[in-house]
Amino acid sequence: MLYLATPSGADVRAAMQAGLLGCMTTPAQGNVIPPGCLYACDNGKFGKGWPGEQAWFAWLKSTVGRYGPGRCLWAVAPDVPLDAAATLAESLPWLQPIRSLGIPVAFAAQDGSEHGLIPWDSTDVLFLAGSTRWKTSTAAHRLALEAGERGLAVHMGRVNSRRRLRIAQAFGCTTADGTYLAFGPDTNLPRLLAWMHQLHANPTLFGDDT
Repeated sequence: MLYLATPSGADVRAAMQAGLLGCMTTPAQGNVIPPGCLYACDNGKFGKGWPGEQAWFAWLKSTVGRYGPGRCLWAVAPDVPLDAAATLAESLPWLQPIRSLGIPVAFAAQDGSEHGLIPWDSTDVLFLAGSTRWKTSTAAHRLALEAGERGLAVHMGRVNSRRRLRIAQAFGCTTADGTYLAFGPDTNLPRLLAWMHQLHANPTLFGDDT
């Protein structure tokens, strides 16, 4: 599993260039993606970074053009946080335009998406969004397993603790992201890298701490 973060400081950027982390970018961040590292494009819908559909897609095209489609893990289609039905309606028109850029498209699953509200045939990555309670639920786990059976990658958002990393790993996630390194990167980067190393080496060593 690869952890995606913002390039918060020289040490974090170096870890990204070394392949230990990936870079998450959004329309509002304006961050320069470190040379050679893998990156993913969030849409900024969860928060205050959404610029509107046309400005977002122009940003996405510019980002992929600047850094290349080969290093782009995926771009998540516009969604409506916590609303599965509205997310499906919002995302559907953008799945093919994202793919036309030569990159995988991620669909943001929300609370209730398990009720037939995933466009499986038009999705490359299942992004477990929604509330914390839902994304760590049995329903989300079943969706993640189905995604794996369909040959899709799985991503979990807002992963900011060792326990959440363990859950993402147990769900079969190939990537996860969070803001853990945005605050106190000097302290949190060594801790996060140690967690990731331990998780990859032996997931059963993880405790239930948050």
